[in-house]
Amino acid sequence: MKQKCGFFCIIIEMRNRFFIILAINCFFSLAVFGQQTDSVIVQPGAPGQETKVLPSSTTAKLPPFSPKDVEFLQGMIMHHAQAVEMTALIEARTENKEVRLLGARISQSQSDEMNFMKRWLALRKQPLMPKMEVGEMDMSDHEHHTLMPGMLTPKQMEALKKAKGAEFDRLFLSGMIQHHQGALDMVKDLFATTGAGQDAELFNFATDVDSGQRAEIKIMQTLLEKKP
Repeated sequence: MKQKCGFFCIIIEMRNRFFIILAINCFFSLAVFGQQTDSVIVQPGAPGQETKVLPSSTTAKLPPFSPKDVEFLQGMIMHHAQAVEMTALIEARTENKEVRLLGARISQSQSDEMNFMKRWLALRKQPLMPKMEVGEMDMSDHEHHTLMPGMLTPKQMEALKKAKGAEFDRLFLSGMIQHHQGALDMVKDLFATTGAGQDAELFNFATDVDSGQRAEIKIMQTLLEKKP
């Protein structure tokens, strides 16, 4: 009985110690919580330097960006806008379910990406459209759009609007492949420019555009190879 009692006594003592430690931890946690009236912002230090505690009034600073970053996004907004315009033609011109599904996917993704690009530029107080030179003032929107790689010319857009059925599918898929290839060239040009594409948000966006549009090009090439 003594051995049995001794075992249970040890268990009870351990349990009591556990609850005592838990109570102490809760007490100190509540004490610290009660003392915190302002939020604390911690800035990690560089290698070899101490971490700094900043006042709650500190506001976040946006990372630096380059003129090429702004130029890239301004151009890509116009680029995406034409792609969305192309997908809007699908419903009235083809019954091809695969083309319709692809068009809906492109329209949704590029509309969301346009919202991101506009927000990025607005936060940095940058215009959504590039400044036009004096010689470009008389150019129409369509003519100015063709300055961006891969975008369809007014003649190509007109042919797409007039086509229906299998002919529309062919023109849409070939035109969108051309369009996507132009976007890949724009991303390549961004990363080839010294100091550009260093902003984390912009870097992630550009790499997503590259991988996403490469995947869609493969899908469209497969659809083009199918017999109507």
